Amino acid sequence: MGRINIKGGVWRNTEAAVMKYGKNQWARIASLLHRKSAKQCKARWYEWLDPSVKKTEWSREEDEKLLHLAKLMPTQWRTIAPIVGRTANQCLDRYEYLLDKAQNREGLSAEEDPKRLRPGEIDPCPETKPARPDPVDMDEDELEMLSEARARLANTQGKKAKRKARERQLEIARRMAMMQKRRELRAAGIAIKPIINQKKVPQIDYNAEVPFEKQPPKGFHDTSQETPDMAKTNFDKLRLSDVEKESYMEREKRERKKDAERQSKRKENDLPGALLGRVDEPASKRSKLVLPTPQVSDRELESLIKVCHYI
Repeated sequence: MGRINIKGGVWRNTEAAVMKYGKNQWARIASLLHRKSAKQCKARWYEWLDPSVKKTEWSREEDEKLLHLAKLMPTQWRTIAPIVGRTANQCLDRYEYLLDKAQNREGLSAEEDPKRLRPGEIDPCPETKPARPDPVDMDEDELEMLSEARARLANTQGKKAKRKARERQLEIARRMAMMQKRRELRAAGIAIKPIINQKKVPQIDYNAEVPFEKQPPKGFHDTSQETPDMAKTNFDKLRLSDVEKESYMEREKRERKKDAERQSKRKENDLPGALLGRVDEPASKRSKLVLPTPQVSDRELESLIKVCHYI
């Protein structure tokens, strides 16, 4: 049977140093840590490495708040943790410690302690424990992992962003050199025209010309074809019929007359088809109103009125 490799185990300072380079890209960080997964890296950060995690001694007020909240919300450590100001594992460990202290189980030996790991057992939650100290001489893979993490995670910009920034710096330097050259030539009395890029499409120079200007033709303009002056129209006595040639009623009357002529021609030419068309038309008959039978009779209503009257 082959060996089964399980990711996890006690955290080391080298791995913790790698964790400090990134906070959100857990899969990228886990690719640098060969013994840890992305989920374990995230748990390690939020359970131990995060600067907001309190690692000081518990105060009496915190213990009282923890016991009170544990009584109100039993086993809901993720809900209790932000109220107390600690992590969920810290709240659970502290609650179990207080229970053992109340039951006088604090003086158990190391062999009798049920929480102590036996030889061969794996810590179920190593993310909440301090990191193991570094050896005097670190292994080659640890040094390589740390250097690769510094090289990869310190590079916050990609290749395209670096190239754009480099081109921007070169363009600024070139423009400053040209300005300095023109300034020196102008001081020497030599006037040079600005270089115009011929590849660009010619555009309107709003400082030198009027945009979209049309020169009027020379000579007199013929005004004989223009409309008469509307100032002579008396708008006080103006009606709609004066503006519109045909009114709405006249237009409707003309359309109805056309429809009647079309229908009469159809009857003369195709009488059976016209009759079938009238038969096929759905008849919109009003359905008879059907009401449900009354559930209360007249006699019952009279008795109910008498009872209400006596009450």
